[in-house]
This record gives sequence, structure tokens and C-alpha cells, in this order.
Amino acid sequence: MKRISFVLCLALILAALPVAAQDILTAEQFFAQVSERYAQVNDYEGRIAITAGKDQMAGVIAFRAPSFLRIDFVQPPDQVIAFDGKLLTVYVPSLRAILQQTAADKAGGAGGAGLASREGLKMMKRNYTIAYESSPTPVALPGGAADETVVRLLLSRKSVAEGFRTIKISVSPDTKLIRRIEGVTVAGDTFSFDFTGIKLNQGIPEARFAYDSPASANVYNNFLFGSEK
Repeated sequence: MKRISFVLCLALILAALPVAAQDILTAEQFFAQVSERYAQVNDYEGRIAITAGKDQMAGVIAFRAPSFLRIDFVQPPDQVIAFDGKLLTVYVPSLRAILQQTAADKAGGAGGAGLASREGLKMMKRNYTIAYESSPTPVALPGGAADETVVRLLLSRKSVAEGFRTIKISVSPDTKLIRRIEGVTVAGDTFSFDFTGIKLNQGIPEARFAYDSPASANVYNNFLFGSEK
């Protein structure tokens, strides 16, 4: 009788295993859910904070699919990054300079901030391996609010051609929206992009991403790659 009871208990445990396993998402499955969420985003706006080494920047970000992006900074004051799908423009008021780069010259939009989009996620899936940083369990966001938790993904590049050696993505588990992106370059430099107060599908027009340059500023074209073709 004892042996029969033991066998029955073992059978019940084994029968439950597949069900339990189905409840645990792999990192790639979770990343796919985030990608599906951003596939439904036509545009968004909110606040962004950028940390590059010891330098900190903050401003208002606006995005429109597939790759329109604009950041109006409050720190440093009045600085602007705008990408209208064809031309990347950076206005640096302290230098009275406007830096411009066309997409045809591999400007690639506006860097790490552009990763929080459907196209950015497609690029990461294609060029990086995806894993949980530690586990699928939500954890406290470093430096975030006391009650703020995120799921942390760790992406490692497949090719040396990628600018970021590793990328960490912190995702709000309820909304499946990206809260923070942290990238480490080949040189070991760390960049962090925090997204807060994001409002989705606001009907932002394309005209929002056209930048009217101050007449007094000097314009420098092809600032990323010079005049090479």
C-alpha cells in the first residue's frame, strides 16, 4: 500500500511539471512580448534621462514609428536632438553649432534612445543573444522608486560590428514598456537611458520632428563620418 501511495504521489508531481514549466517564460519569449507591445506603438512622448559616464542629461522625448525621434533637453538647456527619418540634427547651443548627418551616411537615428522602439527591438533580436540577467522574477530597479520593480534582460552581441558589447534592458512587468536601457561599448564606456511618464499613441505629427535651426548657429554636415562615401 505504501508503495502504491508513493507511486501515485510521484505520478501527480510529474503530471504537474509540464504545467509549471509553461508558466515560466524564457528570456526570448519575454522579449517577444515586449516586441509585440512596441509593435502596437505608433508614437509616444515622455521624459528621458541620459547618463554617459559622469555626464547627465535630461529632457522630453518624442517618438513616431518607424524611426522619427526628438529630444528637447532641459539639461543641458535648449540642446536638441532631432531625427526626421532622413536627417539627424544635433543643436549644441553652448557651441552655437548645428551638427547634421544623413541616414544614408549611416547616422542610424539617435543612438541608444532609439532602441526603445519596434525597429530597435528587431535590431537587438537579430544581433544579440537574449537572457535574463539573473532570473525572470521582477527585481527592484537600481536607483528607482522604492516600490518599482522590473524584469532585467541581458543582451550580448553576436558580432563585433555592434557598437554596444552588452545591453541591459529593464522592463516594467505590467506594461511591458522599457523603463531603462544600459549599454556598454567596446571601449568600456557605459550609457544609460531612463524613460518615465511615457504616454502612448498621442497622434504626434511628422512636423514635430523637423528642426528649425537658429540662423546664428554654424552648421557642420556629416559630422560623424566626415565626407567619406
